Amino acid sequence: MKIRQVWKRENLCQFAKAELSDYLFIVVSNREPYIHSYQGNEIKCETAVGGVTTAVEPVISAIGGIWIAHGSGDADRDMVDSQRKLMVPPEEPLYTLKRVWLSDEEVNSYYYGFSNQALWPLCHAVDIKPIFDEAQWSIYKKVNEVFAQSVLEEIGNRKAIVFIQDYHFALLPRLIKRMSPEITVAQFWHIPWPRQGSFQSCPWGEEIVRGLLGNDLLGFHTVRHCRNFLTTVNRMVAGSKVSYEKAEATVEGRKTEVHPFPISVDFEQLSQDAQSVEVKGEIERLRGELNLGDKLVGISIDRLDYIKGIPRRLMAIDRFFEKYPEYKGKVSFIQVTVPSRTEIPSYRKLGESIDTLVERINLKHGSGDWKPIITMVGPLPVTTIMALMGMADLCIVSSLHDGMNLVAKEFVASRCDNDGILLLSRFAGAAKELNDALLINPYDIDHLAASMEKALKMPRIERYKRMRRKRNIVRENNIYKWAAAIILELTKLV
Repeated sequence: MKIRQVWKRENLCQFAKAELSDYLFIVVSNREPYIHSYQGNEIKCETAVGGVTTAVEPVISAIGGIWIAHGSGDADRDMVDSQRKLMVPPEEPLYTLKRVWLSDEEVNSYYYGFSNQALWPLCHAVDIKPIFDEAQWSIYKKVNEVFAQSVLEEIGNRKAIVFIQDYHFALLPRLIKRMSPEITVAQFWHIPWPRQGSFQSCPWGEEIVRGLLGNDLLGFHTVRHCRNFLTTVNRMVAGSKVSYEKAEATVEGRKTEVHPFPISVDFEQLSQDAQSVEVKGEIERLRGELNLGDKLVGISIDRLDYIKGIPRRLMAIDRFFEKYPEYKGKVSFIQVTVPSRTEIPSYRKLGESIDTLVERINLKHGSGDWKPIITMVGPLPVTTIMALMGMADLCIVSSLHDGMNLVAKEFVASRCDNDGILLLSRFAGAAKELNDALLINPYDIDHLAASMEKALKMPRIERYKRMRRKRNIVRENNIYKWAAAIILELTKLV
């Protein structure tokens, strides 16, 4: 079956069953796809928010298997059997979710600590410096060992493929391989891989790299991230052999293939959802409730994170109204922010600075009942998100550094009317594919302000041409093609 087709869930399911039917398929991630929590005396099941869940959940639903993740909900323990398992999704069970229990200390040190105060800033080229704490590193290693044991007890003597997600489990591949070398292990690293010079600052960098070299297949979003990783191996791991041409690294006789797999979204589902009666009704509700009338609308939808460039974007909106005062009262920018990692001081400080900026800009430029910036705190219902995307004249993605950024692709997939302009940071992985967007440098505030004005006055015919081309790209390169490409590479290894 060729990859150059428009992949759908049905195609992927047939392909996976044909190629992987003899193997147990296991996904490992920190965040679980479904979370159970108490609301009063009732237990509510919520779908987790985030790029990993968005990308991987449709894949395992099509293939079947076991998803192993940290059970973080306060009602999670009450919903599993004696083996910590349950079938999901709740409305149509398609695969098994197995939950791993972690103590508060483990979560604080492994997740909020080493993963998000060391690895996250280390891999993103932003102003926040990584914090390397030996106690947090020790618990990070311990948690990786806990997950390794959880994986191995599921496999037993069966043939298996383990698909690991992200930077929380850099050591897991090697731990699995050390116990069971015959297991095929793959990992997708959802964030950038930095230049070798940056990564070298990590005191345990070589151990992390060697952990990742336990994979048979290691995936990144872009060719650049792959080459950065191979260079890191070449310079940090003694005795390694790296081939940029073959995209592989060999250490102690074991080979790891390193390939780019640009992650994506379920284009057809998003397009269908965007045209629903509920979304159209929500657009009317929002326009009335937010007093938008016939105003032009700009949107940004972000997790609260310093890599998203939110303060600089707000400063660019301030500059926009300074340079183009004729737009005052005629355009409103809606900023949707989803709180994230609020236990980390740098994230709390970011939230406070954003609130201060918004208040200052609204006082400076607002008048009467019109505010230049309208803020909404997420997570919001899917219908509301789709409505915001559907009513937007422009969507601004101004990441300072981002592995991919699925919001950009979700916006494109939602625009069945072929309208709307995407302003997209050159430093987001999505810019490699969506070059018909207005590409921006989020560090250049004047340039970003001018790009906003260019987008708002762009002729309809040009908007349509740009959006149609972007939609064709996302339609073809959807989440199922991403999964099929990884599976195809895996079949060459098993």
